[in-house]
Amino acid sequence: MSSTAPGAGEDVAVEVVSLYQKQKKIYARAVSGWFAGWRWALVWATQLVFYGLPWLEWNARQAVLFDLAARRFYIFGLVLYPQDFIYLTGLLIISAYALFLFTAVAGRLWCGYACPQTVYTEIFMWVERKVEGDRAQRMKRDAGGWTLDRLWRMTAKQGAWIAIALWTGFTFVGYFTPIKTLAASALSFGFGPWEWFWVLFYGFATYGNAGWMREQVCKYMCPYARFQSAMFDRDTMIISYDAERGEPRGTRGRKTDLKAANLGHCIDCGLCVQVCPTGIDIRKGLQYECIGCAACIDVCNGVMDKMNYPRGLVRYATLNGMAGHWTKAEMFRHVLRPRVLVYTAILVLIVGALGVSLWLRAPFKVDVVRDRASLARIVDDGWIENVYTLQMMNTTERPQRYSAVATGLDGIVLDGGREIMLAPAENKWVPVAVRVPPEVAAQAGAGAHKIVIQVKLLDGDTTLDEKTTFMVPR
Repeated sequence: MSSTAPGAGEDVAVEVVSLYQKQKKIYARAVSGWFAGWRWALVWATQLVFYGLPWLEWNARQAVLFDLAARRFYIFGLVLYPQDFIYLTGLLIISAYALFLFTAVAGRLWCGYACPQTVYTEIFMWVERKVEGDRAQRMKRDAGGWTLDRLWRMTAKQGAWIAIALWTGFTFVGYFTPIKTLAASALSFGFGPWEWFWVLFYGFATYGNAGWMREQVCKYMCPYARFQSAMFDRDTMIISYDAERGEPRGTRGRKTDLKAANLGHCIDCGLCVQVCPTGIDIRKGLQYECIGCAACIDVCNGVMDKMNYPRGLVRYATLNGMAGHWTKAEMFRHVLRPRVLVYTAILVLIVGALGVSLWLRAPFKVDVVRDRASLARIVDDGWIENVYTLQMMNTTERPQRYSAVATGLDGIVLDGGREIMLAPAENKWVPVAVRVPPEVAAQAGAGAHKIVIQVKLLDGDTTLDEKTTFMVPR
């Protein structure tokens, strides 16, 4: 359609695309090459970690387990509690800054190589190609009618997709319910309601996103595609088409004289569009739909090899580098600009601080809770007694012994918690009574007085001091 821009005084062609119209199906062509190899390496790496980690054992239990019922989170030798939420915050901040850094350096590396949507789409597309054939075969089969051949291939593909999706959902739940217990329940279909819900929900999400929606998730649902431009600049390495070298494009033979035919190196084969999982033409410049998978680079390099042209018609390059005809070394030097250095410095500091915090983390935690039902009372021989509860947490996986003493007033005595035993990763409430001699209480006067309850690990050097108040009645 045509419309007139306000104040522009001229017609501007505007393409209106409805989000509700049926989208044209993309038949992505298989591709091989350097970047495809890296993409598959990350598929293997991420899925070996995701599928394999719940089956590893550590100290006679699952190595990585987020036990929500017991409010304990086991990560190999580390035991975390809800009070350690700060570490999750630190992890999210590290992830955010890493995303900023990698995007500023080389664009959508996360999207193209490690994003779960990309990884599972790659797996599902591999199944599709193995069962139904490559692009031309799938297009021909879908354009024809329903035949026995098409039916069995479709059934086999859908069955494989559903199996992968359900195994993915099962593995996901296995991070929150011990996976061996979950596997035993699966054999008898004895899942609880929440296990059923999350296995089916996560499996359905994997099946729908990777099998059917694919590029629609990246183009319309993922917010990263929309704000990525704010994270790029002219020195960001992005997938670029060298128009100066490639234009004018056109078909030709291998021995065609390019100068005489007035042609560039692009033979207009369209393979860069056919291999793109989002169906864009990189020759039109960088578009928000580009996920940075570099499939177009691999296929174009293959065409250049066949035509005996130099590689790199489509390549990673910076806008400044393309405009200034810089070499790779010059572009790499400009990548290390202040923005990247600041991101790197902040990321290193946060990672270092989080690592030091985990290294220095106390092997136990203590909270002191006062008995509000009885603030103070007079006991034998006129002593003044206050009752407290120590909330003790053993954050390790070995038994621990502790001693507790009170300080802050002369003659103060702590009874009931002189030696405390905690089993591995145990959370225990320990009642203790703190007493003060009558003459000390009279000298201190009525009211609240600051004291410290000190808990010491008997099998180590760690000591924790918890401040509280001691009440002297009127």
